[in-house]
Amino acid sequence: MNQRQIAIITDSTCDIPAGLLIEHDIQVVPHTIVWGEEQLLDRVDIQPEEFYNRIELDDIIPTTAQATEQQFLESYKTAINKGYREIVVVTLSNHLSGAIQSAQNAAKLVEIPIHVFDSLSVTMSLGWQVLAAARVRDMGGSIQDILQKLTQVRERVSLYVGMNTIEFIRRGGRIGDAVRLLGMMLNVKPVVRVNAKRGMVEEVGLARTYQKAIEIMYSKFFETMDRTKKLHIAVQHGNAYDEAEKLIQRIKEEFHPVEILTSITGPVLGINTGPRALALAGYYED
Repeated sequence: MNQRQIAIITDSTCDIPAGLLIEHDIQVVPHTIVWGEEQLLDRVDIQPEEFYNRIELDDIIPTTAQATEQQFLESYKTAINKGYREIVVVTLSNHLSGAIQSAQNAAKLVEIPIHVFDSLSVTMSLGWQVLAAARVRDMGGSIQDILQKLTQVRERVSLYVGMNTIEFIRRGGRIGDAVRLLGMMLNVKPVVRVNAKRGMVEEVGLARTYQKAIEIMYSKFFETMDRTKKLHIAVQHGNAYDEAEKLIQRIKEEFHPVEILTSITGPVLGINTGPRALALAGYYED
């Protein structure tokens, strides 16, 4: 008998490290990478490292297809079969994908209560919300406790991305208010953020060098953090392990977060941010 009563489900843009997914029994519904004639389930049929190696060499530009109603329904049925009696689903921003609609439609087809929550973000900015929800659940919290924590983290979470090239975000096209970047020269290095109140991608700045872009990302991100409180920080990367490790060490020395982790950004976001992109996602709590 499953001692946990509430299942936590998210989608594959969460980029939560695999070990934490297993520890908290978080189910992940994969999106699809469409690469020419191939349809590849995110982190099932194609892993991030393979994706980044391939995208630099392949002339075909991949696209994405959102997780379907049927995929969410199958995930709900899996949770029910495990003995869960209620489900919380946390998805990427409705402004970036229609996945939340798929989750809501599937929720109408099962008999147990399902609560679908819009993170208004993506990657570990979504991931932190999911982890916070799972941790409240694991401490015996109620649905109301979980939803309250989700709302609190969503209000405090921040996500900034520094890229090595504008090429991939230009090709992807799904970049909200950052669209004016498209007319710029391709040798600039863009910095963007996800506006957690609007769920949209916005331009933060442009740099001539990769290192300058990372500095802009770093300073802008920590301006949004209340450094008098407990910081939870994720350093993410587009197959750039050495650069990510340097950022981790710097953050530990300068800000002493209570939790810091790293993960490779998955293909769904990587299609737009490209190889060597670095991102900071985090929130603060009392």
